[in-house]
Amino acid sequence: MAQASPDSGPGRGPRRAARGPGDGLTTVLRPVRAGNGFEEALEQILQVVRLGLVPDGERLPAERDLAERLGISRVTLREVLKVLQDQGLVESRRGRYGGTFVLPRAQAPGEQELRRRVAAVDIEDVLRFREVLEVGAAGLCAAHGLDGGRAKRLREALARTNDAPLTEYRRLDTGLHLTLAQLCGSPSLAAQYAAVRASVNDLLDCIPLLVRNLEHSQQQHTALVEAVLDGDADGAREMMREHCAGTAALLRGFLA
Repeated sequence: MAQASPDSGPGRGPRRAARGPGDGLTTVLRPVRAGNGFEEALEQILQVVRLGLVPDGERLPAERDLAERLGISRVTLREVLKVLQDQGLVESRRGRYGGTFVLPRAQAPGEQELRRRVAAVDIEDVLRFREVLEVGAAGLCAAHGLDGGRAKRLREALARTNDAPLTEYRRLDTGLHLTLAQLCGSPSLAAQYAAVRASVNDLLDCIPLLVRNLEHSQQQHTALVEAVLDGDADGAREMMREHCAGTAALLRGFLA
């Protein structure tokens, strides 16, 4: 008669599949880039959950293991896991057999509408076009310089996002990005950006507002505006590219 696994049976914790170098986790989980550690870590763990690499009811790797694989601090990892818990995707259990466990996904109210909206959009196309336009606009503003009145408009748009209540943040964030596009000196680019931003906002409406991400976004916004006003075109382009990549990581993680 075969003996029961030490991780199964009455009074035992849930059984876990062995995970070695050849498992799917190794393919998905990799060190994140420094600029968007929280967002990229969230994207990767969302992929693990949505791909079923850790089945419902089973445990995610230990915090130390996850943090090492992702190249992030355990503090940042716990913030990521808190987001997943708030979204009903995982739960934290204490005790000898504790850890973070994947929960079965429920069909939340409105999820069919979310699926319909996402299915109607080519997410990768929207994200790439958005990056091209935004990086270009930031570079143009910095390279050509902003006079007193236009510089004031940009500073005021940034200030509005700094003071924004959570419920107003996305609207004022859109205003800042539109202001930058309008100031770049190309009405055609600004018009194209307005159209693609509408698609981006439709996608953003499908995911939760994450306070940690908004704080990080504001730091990037501030660095971006400073680079533009200093005439640092390379710095402005790089910061905008990094900012777009953070948003893209969240959208891919939740929606792709």
